[in-house]
Amino acid sequence: MSEVVYEETATMIAAGELQPFVPFGREHCRNHPNAFNLQLRELQPASELWSSDGAAGLVGSLQEVSLQERERECWQLRKGCKGVREEDVEFEEELYAAGTVVVWSQGSRSQAANVYKAFTVDSPVQQALWCTFAAPHDKKDEDVEQTVCIAQSSCINVHTVTGKDFIAPLPFQVSNVWATKFGLLLERKNTATDAQLSPPGESLPTVFSMLHPLDEIAPVVCKPAGLFEGSRVQYVTDASMKIVFSCCQPSVVVSYDTVQGTHSVWALRRVTQDERSTVLRCSVDPVGTPLGLMASGLLTSHLRNISRLDSPGGSGATGTSGLVSAGSPLHYGALHSHQSRIMTSSPGLHSRAHSPSISNMAALSRAHSPGMAAPSFSGASRFNTSLHSPSQQQHGLLASPSTTVNDSAVAPEVEPIVPDLCMEQLWSETVAAGCHREMSSQASKVFLTSDLCENRYLCFLVESHQQLRCVKFIESNNTSQLIFTSVTTVAAKDAEPLQNINTMLVLEACGSLVLYTGITRVSKVFVPGLLSPTFSLTSQLSQLSRAAENVSTPAAAGSRHLQRLDEAAMPSPVSELRGPNLKHQEGSFLEDYTFQHASTPYIQALRDPVCNRLTLELSCGRMLRISIPEIATSELVRKCLQAVRFILPKEAAMKVLVKWYNIYNAPGGPSAHAEWNLFVTCFMTLMGYNTERLAWTRNLHFEVPLSPVIAAKKARPSDGGSEEDLDYLLGSHYHRQMNSQPVCCSSPLPSETPTGQSSMDSAAPLFPHIPALFYVLHLLYQELQLDELQRARASSLVCLLQQLARDLQLDEYVDLYWRDYPSLIRGFTESCVIDQTLIGQMQRPSFLRAEPPCVLSWLSGCLRGEESPPFPCLPGICTRTRLLVLSFALYIVGDENATSTSVSKYLVKLSAGHKYSTSELHCRRQSSVTVEFSCETREQLVVWLTSEGFTLKDLESVPCVALPIREASTAAASRPCSDWSEEVCLLIGRRICTKQAHKMTLAKSKASVGSGLSLEPPVATEADEEEDGMSDIIQEVTGLIWSQDLRVQEVRRLLQSSRPVRVSVVQLPEVSDHEYIEEKENKLLQLCQRTMALPVGRGLFTLFSYQPVPTEPLPVPKLNLTGRAPPRNTMVDLNSGNIDVPPNMTSWPSFHNGVAAGLKIAPASQVDSAWIAYNKPKSPELANEYAGFLMALGLNGHLTKLATLNIHDYLTKGHEMTSIGLLLGVSSAKLGTMDMSITRLLSIHIPALLPPTSTELDVPHNVQVAAVIGIGLVYQGTGHRHNAEVLLSEIGRPPGPEMEYCTDRESYSLAAGLALGMVCLGHGSNLIGMTDLNVPEQLYQYMVGGHRRAQAGANRERHKSPSYQIKEGDTINVDVTCPGATLALAMIYLKTNNRSIADWLKPPDTWFLLDFIKPEFLLLRTLARCIIMWDEILPNTEWVKSNIPQIMRGTFDPSEDINMETMAQAQDYITAGACMALGLRFAGSANSDAFDCLYEFARTFMKIMSFAGTAAVQTGYYNLQTGLSMILLAMSMVMSGTGNLKVLQLCRFFHKRTGGEMNYGFHMAHHMGLGLLFLGGGRYTLSTSNSAIAALLCALYPHFPAHSTDNRYHLQALRHLAVLAAEPRLLVPVDVDSLKPCYALLEVTYKETKWYKETTVELMAPTMLPELHLLKRVKVKGPRYWELSVDLSRETQHLQSILSRDGVLYVKLRAGQLPYKDDPQGWKSLLASAVNQRSSGVRAFKPESISTFTSEPALVSFAEFFCKTPEEIQQRDDTLVLFSAMLYECVTQECPEMLPTYIAIEQAVGALRRGALLQTFPLWQMRLVVELWDSRVQRGPANRHHALLTSEFLPVMKNMVDVALDRWLTDNSAVLRSYMRGEALPQAAQSIMLASFLVYRSIPSLRNTHTQLEGCSSLGDLVWRSSRLRIPLRDLLRLVPVLLGPAAGPHSVPGLPLQAF
Repeated sequence: MSEVVYEETATMIAAGELQPFVPFGREHCRNHPNAFNLQLRELQPASELWSSDGAAGLVGSLQEVSLQERERECWQLRKGCKGVREEDVEFEEELYAAGTVVVWSQGSRSQAANVYKAFTVDSPVQQALWCTFAAPHDKKDEDVEQTVCIAQSSCINVHTVTGKDFIAPLPFQVSNVWATKFGLLLERKNTATDAQLSPPGESLPTVFSMLHPLDEIAPVVCKPAGLFEGSRVQYVTDASMKIVFSCCQPSVVVSYDTVQGTHSVWALRRVTQDERSTVLRCSVDPVGTPLGLMASGLLTSHLRNISRLDSPGGSGATGTSGLVSAGSPLHYGALHSHQSRIMTSSPGLHSRAHSPSISNMAALSRAHSPGMAAPSFSGASRFNTSLHSPSQQQHGLLASPSTTVNDSAVAPEVEPIVPDLCMEQLWSETVAAGCHREMSSQASKVFLTSDLCENRYLCFLVESHQQLRCVKFIESNNTSQLIFTSVTTVAAKDAEPLQNINTMLVLEACGSLVLYTGITRVSKVFVPGLLSPTFSLTSQLSQLSRAAENVSTPAAAGSRHLQRLDEAAMPSPVSELRGPNLKHQEGSFLEDYTFQHASTPYIQALRDPVCNRLTLELSCGRMLRISIPEIATSELVRKCLQAVRFILPKEAAMKVLVKWYNIYNAPGGPSAHAEWNLFVTCFMTLMGYNTERLAWTRNLHFEVPLSPVIAAKKARPSDGGSEEDLDYLLGSHYHRQMNSQPVCCSSPLPSETPTGQSSMDSAAPLFPHIPALFYVLHLLYQELQLDELQRARASSLVCLLQQLARDLQLDEYVDLYWRDYPSLIRGFTESCVIDQTLIGQMQRPSFLRAEPPCVLSWLSGCLRGEESPPFPCLPGICTRTRLLVLSFALYIVGDENATSTSVSKYLVKLSAGHKYSTSELHCRRQSSVTVEFSCETREQLVVWLTSEGFTLKDLESVPCVALPIREASTAAASRPCSDWSEEVCLLIGRRICTKQAHKMTLAKSKASVGSGLSLEPPVATEADEEEDGMSDIIQEVTGLIWSQDLRVQEVRRLLQSSRPVRVSVVQLPEVSDHEYIEEKENKLLQLCQRTMALPVGRGLFTLFSYQPVPTEPLPVPKLNLTGRAPPRNTMVDLNSGNIDVPPNMTSWPSFHNGVAAGLKIAPASQVDSAWIAYNKPKSPELANEYAGFLMALGLNGHLTKLATLNIHDYLTKGHEMTSIGLLLGVSSAKLGTMDMSITRLLSIHIPALLPPTSTELDVPHNVQVAAVIGIGLVYQGTGHRHNAEVLLSEIGRPPGPEMEYCTDRESYSLAAGLALGMVCLGHGSNLIGMTDLNVPEQLYQYMVGGHRRAQAGANRERHKSPSYQIKEGDTINVDVTCPGATLALAMIYLKTNNRSIADWLKPPDTWFLLDFIKPEFLLLRTLARCIIMWDEILPNTEWVKSNIPQIMRGTFDPSEDINMETMAQAQDYITAGACMALGLRFAGSANSDAFDCLYEFARTFMKIMSFAGTAAVQTGYYNLQTGLSMILLAMSMVMSGTGNLKVLQLCRFFHKRTGGEMNYGFHMAHHMGLGLLFLGGGRYTLSTSNSAIAALLCALYPHFPAHSTDNRYHLQALRHLAVLAAEPRLLVPVDVDSLKPCYALLEVTYKETKWYKETTVELMAPTMLPELHLLKRVKVKGPRYWELSVDLSRETQHLQSILSRDGVLYVKLRAGQLPYKDDPQGWKSLLASAVNQRSSGVRAFKPESISTFTSEPALVSFAEFFCKTPEEIQQRDDTLVLFSAMLYECVTQECPEMLPTYIAIEQAVGALRRGALLQTFPLWQMRLVVELWDSRVQRGPANRHHALLTSEFLPVMKNMVDVALDRWLTDNSAVLRSYMRGEALPQAAQSIMLASFLVYRSIPSLRNTHTQLEGCSSLGDLVWRSSRLRIPLRDLLRLVPVLLGPAAGPHSVPGLPLQAF
C-alpha cells in the first residue's frame, strides 16, 4: 500500500549550523608517525600528500604506489556512548581508516575533536568498525566489552576500550565484516571457480560468526520462511546471498539475493538446542528449492571432512565434494596429507585457553604463504575440501540431486563445529510476475527510522531505480518477533535517518532536500548558502512525483493544506510497482541530464547522520555538515504534542505534528519565547478557531510570554517589527481562504463588527477531536500543578483550556480554572458558539465527564478518608500524577497492593478511543482512615518510588502535596534497612547508606577514610617507622579504640625486632675484661632467644593491615641479633667467636620474620603471580624469609594466584624451608576444597600416599610433616575416607630399618593426628563409610597403649622389617602416638557432647595409674575432653576445678604413699588444660566471667612461682611456666583483639624476664599471646567455628620449642595457622560528612540461647561485635546519630561484607548534635539549653551558631541571609523571629528539607492577609497540610511523632487563614450568595478572595447545587443535604450564616462556638 506523499507548497524549513566537514582522522593521519607517511614526507611537500578530489589518495613514492592503488579511506560517525564526561554532553565519535591507520576520535559542539585512540596495523585495513562483545562470566550476567575491530586480509585485530588486544586469524578471505548484537558476522569471499567446481549439492558456508575474539569462528545457520520445505534449518551456503545491513536493536540482518534481485530481512538470534542438533545430525538432502534461497544441501560430509576412500561398504566416494582449484582460499598445498590433518583433535567450542598459541602459529604460517590465508584456528581443518579423488569417482551417490544418503553412510570422524547464531527469515520482497522484470539492484543504504507517531520503518535505498523503499514493521506483543506490514516507495536519490527527531532527510532526484517523517512528507529543507535547484525543475518534479491515482481535491489551488492527506488514495501494491516506478525513472534521467550541465555545486549524497546532524556531499567534492531543527524546544509544547499524539488517531496526529513542525521551523522562525504563543495559534487554527477574532489569541503575538498581570489588562498595541512574522503565520492560503468567508464575531472591543457570535470552522482537521484534546490537555494541566518547576507554564495552558471549556459549555471546568487563577480567568469572557448540529459531529469520548478531575481535591479526599472514584491518567505523560495518587493510596489509605494488584482502584488509564462503562465509575473504596501505618507500607512506598525512578530532586519539586512521602521517607530514614539499594538511600536522603552501598575500605587511600590522618604516634622517627614493620596499623581507628593511653605504641615497642637490644651487664671488680665480654655475649644470647621469638607475635599484631604497591617489593624488617652495651653504646655481636652459638640458630626465626611481613598484606589487595616472584630475594641467606613470605601469602589467600609453573619451580629447588612454606601456604589457601592438583602436590611428599612400588623419594622430615598437615587442611571437614585411613595408620608409623622415620617421630605422629582430626572435623559418630576402620577405638589404643595391630593395606611391605636402632617391640609407643591420637579424638568429636568418648579422656582416678601418664598428656586429655563436652564449659573457677580428679581434691590419708610431685604436676597440668578449653570456648568473646576466672588462675600460678617454697620445687619451674603460658594464651584468646590492659601487663612482665629457664618457646608463647590480644591492630578477633578451633589447636599446641631449631614435638611453622581462626569483627562508625572514624553508640541484641534470654547490650563503637550467629540485631542508637539497624535474623551477609571491608559503617550526625569526641557528656548540644522550657530554646537560639550544629549548606546560608538582624536596626523584626523559629525547628527536628515548606506556608498566609494572592494554589497546599495534620490527630497521639510538622507553627498559621477568610465572609456574604446563585462573577479583588474561600473551605462547585441547599429550614436539614456534597463539617458551619440567612448565626447553634472549628 503506497501512501501518496503530499507536499505543501508554501512550506520550507531552514537547516541550521552549516559548517564545512572534513573527517578528523584525515587531518590526524597527516601528522601520524606512520612509516609510510615518513617515506612520503621525504619525497614531496606535505601539501601534495592529499589529492584534490576530496577522496584521500596517498600519492606514494613512485616505485611503491601507483596511482591506481590509491588507498581507500572510509569513516563512520556515531553518537558518543561512553560515559567519558560526567555531564551528558552530546558528542560524536568518528572512526576513520585509511591505509594501515585507524583513528578513533571524538568531539562535541562545545569541544574540539581529539584523538581517543589510533591504531596502526601491518597490512592495509579492509574495514574498521565498532562492535560490542559479550564476555560471558561464571555468573548469569554478561560483561559487555566495547571494542574496535580492524579487519585485514588475514586476521582481525580487536582492541577493547579497557585495553585488551586480541588478534583473531581468519581461516578464509573475508569480503565483509558486520557488527551485530552478539559479535561479528563474517562473509566469506566467493571465488568464481569455487562455484563452478563444487557439484550442485555442495557448497561451503558463506556466513560465519565470531562471538568473542577468543572464540572459534562458527558457521551461521538460517531458517528460511519457505513454503516449499517448511522452515528447515541449514547452514548459510548460498553464494548469491549478500548481507547489506546489520543492526543491534532490534537484532536484524538485511540480505540481498543477487540472483533473484530481492532483499530479505532476517532476525539474528542464538541457536536453540534443537536447531543445533538438527544441523549437526542431518545428512545430505535433495536439493532443488525453487527459490534458490536454499541452493545447497545441509551440512554435508564436505564440512565434516570425511574421507571415505577406504570405507569398506562405501560405494565409490560417498562423501565426495568438489575439487577446489588452487585459486580458492581454502586450498591446501598438500591435499594428500589430508587424512592426518583431520585426526588432529580440536579443542571444544570454547577454546579460549588455547587461543593465544594458535594465533602465534597463525602468524607463522602466514609468513610462509603470503598468497593464501592459511586456516589456522582449531577448527580450520573442518572446512577443508575433503579429498583429492580420481575423477571417475565424481559421479558417486551425489551425481543425481534426488538421491539421499542415509545417516549411517556418513559417519562423522571429527566433531563438526557447533553453530552459535541463527538467522530466521522475517520478510522478503515479493517479485510480481507480469510486471516489468527489471532487476532491482542491491540496496546501497539500509537504515531504520521511526516517524513522529512512533511507527517504525526499515528503509532501503535502491539507487538504480532512485527509490527509497520503506517497510513498516511492528514488534509482536511479546516483543520477541518483528512483523513486517506494508511497503511504500518514495522517490529518492539518497536518504539518511535523523534518529532523535524521528524524521529522515531525503535527497530527491532534482537535488532538493526534503524532510520526511516515516513516509509522510513534511517539507523541503532550505540550506542557506546553497542555491536551490532552478524552479522549473522543481515544478516538473512535483508533477512527476504525484502518482497517477492521486485524487486531487476540488479546493482552490491556492488552498492546499493539510486536509489533503485525508483523501490520499491507497493504490494496490502491484499498480504502485507498475505506475510510479516508470515515471520516477523517466524523471530521473531527465533531471540527471539537466544537472550535469549546471555549474553550481549541488548536493550529491548524504552521509553520517548523528542525532539531528548529517553531512551533505556536494558535487564539487566539498562536504557540509548541517543540523535539522527539533520539533519543539519548550517543555510545555513538547508535553502538549505528546498528549495530542497520544489521544488522536495516528493520521490526525501526524497532520498536527507535520503542520506544527512546518510553522515552527519556517525560515526566520520564532524566537524561543514566542513558541508557546505560536503553538496556541497553530493548534486553535487546526481546531477551526479563527484566532483573529478572539481578543486574547490576537494579542498573543505582541506579548512577551504570557504573564497573568498583562493578560488581565487590555493588551498593549503592537510594537513594530513583528508584523512580518504575523503575516507569514496567518497569511498562508488556508487563513486567507477562511477569512474570505463572511464571519461575524462578538467581542467586547468596540472596533469589531457588532452583533452575532464568532463561529468555528467545522471542516478543520481537529474539529471532531476537540473534546478529547481538551480532556488530555486538562489532565496535562493537572500534572503541571504537581511540579513546582512547571507550574508557571500551567498558567499559559489554562488560557487555552478555559476557551475550550467555555465553547464546549463545560461550566464546571471553567469554574475550576477560575478557582485556580481567579485574576487571570476573569479577563476572558469571549466564547465561540458551536452550532448544535456541529456538536453532533464532535466525538465526545466517554471519559469526558461533567465533573472535572482535579488531582488536588482527589488527594484531599484521600486525606479526609472519603471514597473517590479512580483518577484518570495518561500513561507515559502524567507520570507525576500517577506516582502521587498511588503513593497516597499506599501510604495514607494503607492499601498495600496499591502499587501492584489494585492499581485500577485508584487510576484509570486512558487510551485513545477509550470507553468504559459508567458502572465502573461507582466502584467506591471503603473508607479506611483508621488504618495504622505499618512500617512496611513506609518501606514499601520508598522502595516503590525508587523503582519508578523517583529521586530526591523530584521530591523537592513536588509542592507540599508531597508531605506524606517526605514523612514516609523520614520515618524510613530513622530505621533504614541495611539491604536497600543505593537509590533508595538517596531518596530518603541518607548518604550513610549510600556510602555503605558503595564498597569502600578504610585504608584505600589517604583521601578516603583513614590511614593516619589524625592520631600520629608521638614517638618514633620516620626511619624507625619504616623498619619495624608495624607502621601500617591504622592510627585513626586504634586512636579511637584506645584513646586514653598509648598501648599500641607500647606493643610496637615490645614486638620490634629490628633494632639492637640493650645489653646491660655490670662489670664486677673481680671479672676480667675478656670474661666480661663473654658475659655480655652470653647475656645477649639470652636476649636473642626473645628477639627471635618476636616475629610470631608481630605477624598476628599487623595482620592484614597493608596494601602492597605492585611495583615495589614488600618491605621485610630485619631480624637484628646484635646488642648495644651502655654506657658507651658499644656493639655486642654473637659472631665474635667468644662463645658457642648453636648452628642454624636463625633459620626458623627468619622464616617467622618472613611470615610476619607477608601477613601484613590484606586479602583484598591486588597481588599477582609476577609480583610474588618479583619478591624473590637475590641472596641465598634470605631464602628462609621468602619461604615464610610464601606461607603468609597462602594464609591470606593470595597464593592461589601463583602460577603452577612457579610452584613447581620452587619445589624442585629442594630448599627445605621453601617447601614447608609453600606446601602449608597452598593448602591454607585451598582450605577444605579437596583440590585435586594440590592433593597431587602434597602426595609426592608423603610416602604413605604414594603407591607401594614407587621409588623412595628422599623427602626431608619437616617437609613430610608440613605435607601431612596440608592434606588435613585441603580435606578439612570433608570426611574423605582414603585420606582418613592413611592418616590413621600414620599416627602409629613404626620407625624403619635404615634410620628412616627415627628422628622427631613425635612431630610426625602429632601432625598425622591433627590432620586426621581436620579431615573428620566435627563429624563425630557420623563418619560415613568408615565404620570398618574403627577410628575412635584405634585412636584410643594409640592413646593408652597396647599391642600393635598388623599394618593393613598398601603399606604392609613398607613396614616389614623393624628398625635396627629403636627397639619398640610389638607394643605401641604411647609417648609418640598419644598427643596426636588425643587431639584427633578431640577434633573428630568437637562440640558433639559425646559423653562416652569424653569419659575415655578422663584423668585416671587412682594414684597407681596416674604415675603412668605424662603430666603433659593430662593437659591434652583434659583439653580434649572439655572441647568434646563443649556445652558444659562454664566460665567460673568451680568448673575448672571440677576437672581435677576426686582423689586429688580430698584430704589425704597420711598412711598412703603419695608422690606429692606427681600430684602437684597433675593438678597444674589439668588446670592448664581446662583453662585452655575455656579459652577456646570463649575465644574472641571478651567474656568478663571467663576472663576473671582465667586471670585468677594466672595470679595463683604466679604466686606459686614467686614462692621459692615447696610447691614450685615439687612441680618444677618448667612445668609451672608451661601452665602459666597456656593460661596466658587462653586469656589472650578470650580477649582477642580487645587489647585488654591486664593481659598486656602480664605479657610485658614476661617480656622482661629473660634469664633462667625462660627459653625460646616460652617467649614465643608470650608474644603470641600479645599478638592475639592486639590481633590485626585491634580489627580482628578469633572465631569459634569448628575450622577456627582446629587451627587454634594446631597453632597453640601446648608444647613449645626449647630452642630455635627445635621441631621435635611440633613443627614451628604451624604456629602461624592461628591466622585461619581470625575474622574481622570490628565495627568502625565513620562520619559520612567528614569521612573520619568517630564514636557512636551501638545497641546489640543477642538471640536467646539455653544459657541466657534475649539480651540487649549497649556498646560504644568502634567496638568488637560478638560472633554474628549469636546476634539478632545491631543498631546505631540515637540521639546523636541517625538510627540505623541491621537485622541479622534475616541474613548476616550484609553485615559480614561491611566487616570484611574494614568494618566501615557510615553514620550521620543529627543536626544540633556534636560528636562524642568533642562533647563526651552531651552538654554542649543545641537542645541541652532548651531542656527546661521549649520556648526559651527558640529565644536563646542564635542563628550565628548554626554552623556548629548542621553541615547543610542550605540551612547555613538561610541563617546567614534571612535570620540575622542588620546592624542599624536594634529591634528584631517579627519576620526574622519567625524565620529563626523555623530554622530552629528544622535543625532540632532534623528535617532541613522542611524549611521550604515552612516558608511556603508563611508566604501563602502573608499573601492572603494582604490580599495579594493571584492564584489559589498556595491555599490548596495549606489545606492539604492541615488535612494531613488532622488525619494524624484523629489517629491519636501514638501516631503523632511521625508527623513532620510538629510545632505550634501550623495551628498559628491555620488560625491566621481562618481569621482572614472569616473577616472577608462577614463583610461580603452577599458576594458568596450571588456566586452560589450562579450570577456574574464579582470584581477583581472580591473574585480572588471568593476563589480563596471556596478552595480553602473545599466547597464544591455550588452553582447547580445551590437549589439543594437553599431551601433548608434548619441546621440538621442543611447538614444532611450537604453530607452528600462532601463538605467537611467545620467548613459547612462557616456557610451557615450565608445559607440560613442572618438569623441563624453561629450563636443559634447551641454549644458550638465558631472558634471551636
